[in-house]
Amino acid sequence: MHEVIDPGPGAQSPRQQVNQPRVAELIATTFRQRILEGDLVDGDLLPKSDELTAMFGVSKPSIREAMRILETEGLISVRRGNVGGAEVHAPNASTAGYTIGLVLQAGQVTMADLGSALLDLESACAARAASRLDRSRMVVPHLLVLHNQLEQARKDPAGFTRVARQFHEAIVTGGGNATMALLAGALESLWSKHEAIWLEFRDAEVDDDEVAERVLEAHMDIIEAIEQGDAIRARDLVLHHLAQSQTYMLSSDAEKRVDVTSSFSDLFGPARRPD
Repeated sequence: MHEVIDPGPGAQSPRQQVNQPRVAELIATTFRQRILEGDLVDGDLLPKSDELTAMFGVSKPSIREAMRILETEGLISVRRGNVGGAEVHAPNASTAGYTIGLVLQAGQVTMADLGSALLDLESACAARAASRLDRSRMVVPHLLVLHNQLEQARKDPAGFTRVARQFHEAIVTGGGNATMALLAGALESLWSKHEAIWLEFRDAEVDDDEVAERVLEAHMDIIEAIEQGDAIRARDLVLHHLAQSQTYMLSSDAEKRVDVTSSFSDLFGPARRPD
């Protein structure tokens, strides 16, 4: 059950009035800071408009504007009608991916360009994972668990795709650098959304079992390279594996641009498997 949150110790009391000219920005800043510091987490509910008006001692338009600011930033989603209130959404790689996607779309960047950046970032993370002194304890066991789950899901295309994505996320986080993990995760989220749409329109002749076998072999090779501490081999294996995986989608249109605003049916035409 969602928890209703009060504004916190920094908020004005009901009898106090906020007289600064940028009232809405100040209220938005109060909640933004609490969300970023983890004091408010995913699913928490902010008080309703009437309660916020009394708590901060401001007008309803100021509260509505503050909520609009936070909603625009993706930090909350405002519920309309009788239920009212606003639900908190902590920022993550997916929301970062959408924002990056908007910038890339505005710049008319191609999916091939996005894929190339993802290749470089994830392969670098794989090399870092292989270089970790604690890789046998902190990286390899998790990759092996995901590999076993992938084998069990090979007859379930949707489940297989989901676990395969988790495997790549584990490689990224296994590199041990939070900034690289966020960037790679954001790009991976953006790529995955396009890939999911492509799967709806792909060529039915693609042999899922054949693809699954290649993926499983590639993943095991990557795990072994990381376990052996071979950073160069781990990097090269990830580069080759991702490049091969990207070929399927990019073969439909190498100049397809990043697009996070069009309807699903507009993003991809019928995809053709490369010869």
